[in-house]
Amino acid sequence: MEQVTKDDLRQLSLQLLHDIEKILDKKILSAPQEEPQEWLRSKAVRHIMAISPGTLQNIRVTGKIRFRKVMGSYYYSKTDLLKLFGDGNK
Repeated sequence: MEQVTKDDLRQLSLQLLHDIEKILDKKILSAPQEEPQEWLRSKAVRHIMAISPGTLQNIRVTGKIRFRKVMGSYYYSKTDLLKLFGDGNK
């Protein structure tokens, strides 16, 4: 039975890191490039869309737009808002 040395373990870790790096590179290159999702806070949404806090809450509760709650603040998907309210700029 052979003994495993620290150098053997170091070589194994380097090989594993190299293999993982190749896999990640392959995944990144093959993945479709998407625009990053932009999220807006409640106050910005209400200002841009000229809606009340209650209207925004109703939209959120009915599931018409995606949202995230982070430490007590709601963030809304800009893409969903544009689909719901229409994009008058384009």
